[in-house]
Amino acid sequence: MSRTEQYERTEPESDQDWHSQPLEDVYADLETDERGLDSDEAAKRLERTGPNEVEAEEGTSPLRIFLEQYTSVLIWVLIVAAGVMAAIGETLDAAVIAGIVVFITLFGFVQDFRAEQSIQALKEMSTTYAMARRDGEKTEIDATTVVPGDVVFVESGDVVPADARVIEASNLSVDESALTGESVTVSKQPATIDGDVSIAERENVIHKDTVVERGSGTAVVVETGPDTEIGRIATALEEAEEHETPFQTELDRLGKIIAAAVVGVVTVIGVTELVIGDTEPVQVFMTAVAVAVSAVPEGLPAVVTLSLALGARRMADQNALVRRLPIVEGLGSVDVVCTDKTGTLTEEEMTVTRIAANRETYEVTGTGYDTEGEFRADGEAIEPDRIEELVRCGMLCNNVELGRRADRDAEPTDEDATADAADEGEGEGELTYLGDPTEIALFVAAQKAGFDHDELTDRYPRIGEVEFTSDRKRMTTLHETPAGGRVAYMKGAPEVVLERCDREYVDGEIVDLTADRRRELEAKNESFAEDALRVMGFAYRPDAPAEASEDLEDGMVFLGLQGMLDPPRPEVRGALAACLNAGIEVVMITGDNATTARAVGKEIGLESARVITGPELEEMSDEELADVVEDVDVFARTSPDHKTRILKTLQEQGHTVAMTGDGVNDAPAVKNADVGVAMGVRGTDVTEQASDIVLLDDNFATISDAVRQGRRIFDNVRKFVNYFLSANGAHVLLLFTGIMSGAGLVMTPIMFLWINVVTDGIPALTLGVDPEADDVMDRPPRPPDEGVITDRIVSSIGGIAVLITATLLPLFYYYNQVVGDLVLAQTMVFTAFVFMAIARIGAIRSRYGLGLFANNRWLVLAIAITLTLQLLVLYTPLSVLFGVTALEVGHWLQIAGVVAVFSILMGAFVKVQDRFFDRY
Repeated sequence: MSRTEQYERTEPESDQDWHSQPLEDVYADLETDERGLDSDEAAKRLERTGPNEVEAEEGTSPLRIFLEQYTSVLIWVLIVAAGVMAAIGETLDAAVIAGIVVFITLFGFVQDFRAEQSIQALKEMSTTYAMARRDGEKTEIDATTVVPGDVVFVESGDVVPADARVIEASNLSVDESALTGESVTVSKQPATIDGDVSIAERENVIHKDTVVERGSGTAVVVETGPDTEIGRIATALEEAEEHETPFQTELDRLGKIIAAAVVGVVTVIGVTELVIGDTEPVQVFMTAVAVAVSAVPEGLPAVVTLSLALGARRMADQNALVRRLPIVEGLGSVDVVCTDKTGTLTEEEMTVTRIAANRETYEVTGTGYDTEGEFRADGEAIEPDRIEELVRCGMLCNNVELGRRADRDAEPTDEDATADAADEGEGEGELTYLGDPTEIALFVAAQKAGFDHDELTDRYPRIGEVEFTSDRKRMTTLHETPAGGRVAYMKGAPEVVLERCDREYVDGEIVDLTADRRRELEAKNESFAEDALRVMGFAYRPDAPAEASEDLEDGMVFLGLQGMLDPPRPEVRGALAACLNAGIEVVMITGDNATTARAVGKEIGLESARVITGPELEEMSDEELADVVEDVDVFARTSPDHKTRILKTLQEQGHTVAMTGDGVNDAPAVKNADVGVAMGVRGTDVTEQASDIVLLDDNFATISDAVRQGRRIFDNVRKFVNYFLSANGAHVLLLFTGIMSGAGLVMTPIMFLWINVVTDGIPALTLGVDPEADDVMDRPPRPPDEGVITDRIVSSIGGIAVLITATLLPLFYYYNQVVGDLVLAQTMVFTAFVFMAIARIGAIRSRYGLGLFANNRWLVLAIAITLTLQLLVLYTPLSVLFGVTALEVGHWLQIAGVVAVFSILMGAFVKVQDRFFDRY
């Protein structure tokens, strides 16, 4: 399936429009009624329809994780090399190579398995039981046994067990963000909705795995399991293809190049020796094996895996859980980040920031659900009693409750917010606000003014309520007063509240609400809204009647306005600036309105000249969107299928895109992004399974940090790839030149293995933890077609190979041909090569502004260990195993001279490179 085809269908529609049918027809189609099903019929339907489960993509099995470790070409090159060594009787060499393969695969398996276990631990807590009417009685049943035709009951806090048509509703409000991506709750009512409308507009249907935020309701189940909206999306998600990261492709390409080079060199040497020379076939075969071993960087896969794993662990410490190790490097090439607004760029905690009362405007300090804050007029703090009647109304006409969350690992909902429990006494769990985010903001504003909820409700007990509905757009509560009278408090849409008022409360007095004053309040409301504030109006009636009916809402006294917003996270502006400075475009894609999106974008540093809304996007052709997508960094009123279309357009224009998502409907876009990022706090398990990275704190700054780490890791990968391949290039050239010139076998296979795995491998491991370069976030993103191996690295491999060959071959020739001691000649070359590694490390690190031993104590330790191990090989019984001889002082002086000459030539070579190639 092509990538384009994968975008065709991100929001599958139901086979039947249950929302638009009269309830009687729904009953008829389902062969049920308001009394529900009997147990026998339910059992038959369960057998026919199957369990009420969404068969989302399962976690990767341990066996599959293990087998995936053997998909690398480099691993198979090592396996073949081990087999060849074993076949010719070199069991020690074969065992060493086999040990390397086992280490690499086991290490990779452990890292990937741990990541998979972490994802499983992050899965959402799914509903276990459902309340249904069976055999005419209200019965608690296993949610997986719910079938179409069941009548179910839901109330505040419940997870909806299946897609169902609402029969009855009492102030029923549902959080559908997991399905639609909209953070605003949706009121549900038992009406028939005409026409083809989006899922978010189906106010008479509740959907599986959404959460009841308030109220209660009864509904008849219309779809279960994979036939639900969430089930359909999960099924479509399974059709999306897995795709390799650029780094995986690069490593495979590198493995193929090395394999081809080995075959080519071995063929040339074999043909030359057999046709021209008089060497025995067995010796030719041994020489070919030596070439193969010298050419293959046996330690490279282990170093790559360890470096990526260490990077993943460091990212996990910064709240970014990596599901696929290669994606760590992929972050370094991201040039566009498409991000949600709510909870990622913002706090996801509505906060009252401005109040209009007493014909004045007041600013409110403090953010989120912190109750510390003050009220200011013209920059000066005022006493809270100036606005106490307004904020009292906000706390009393409010359904927020304080409770304790028993399980912090359970899936949090948008309405829950953590309060400061330090001074709230003891108890299990964490003290939380439970309720609508808007009401929580009003509640906290009253706490800032000094009101205590328990004390206030004791003095003004609620005795009645006229509920909020989406049609009425207001809510009114009736209370007894301390003096024994009654008072009514109203809140709602400002224009609706104003319509019910004929007077105004100003500085403790009630005055007439004139037409001019009404226009002033309407203008104030508009000015608040233009600043992206969500505005609510408040009123009260001091002489309220005894009954809570709509007549209660006549003749109200207007108290004022409260404007609130979801403030940007304080760290986001700096993180976003860092991304922009690094050449990474940030695109905000939100379901909120254009005014709010533009204001939040401006606040955090996105100065988009144009905001495109979902309806505008739908009117555009693909060509029109492609023409403007790179000039727009804010998309508003979007749905998840808009998100996938934006992603596809950006990718078709050559961008490497990271995409965030939380709802199930975001999963296809997250999976098909170059780097898919799921939200760990409010994200669904389907989206987490589709992602490459899970943000444990849902914070944009974590994405920025992850990109920084990705670039650092890629730099380090480039360092040790350069380090390894320059050594292997030198091995091959040195060996090839020695053989073809008749000088002989410069080093034995086990010597090459020792250098590749130990004396080069150990320092290379420590290069993987090198600190980031100072300019890591000042460079533009790496082009997608630019691999690990650049023209500069190719020149390094060739240049270093020539320099090493030019300095070591004369040394070998002297001791082998002049002195006549092959073992001593090989020992001299072997040892000099090991010490030359220090010069190579210094040259490679210098390009990144790092000295030879600067800022990496592990590198110092690694070099010390390497040199110590080399001395043990020379001066212990290991010398017999390696076929070397002990060196005398004169030999060491000669080696020092050769290494010094090489270092000088290396320094000059680097300066030449600087003239012709980019720094990196």
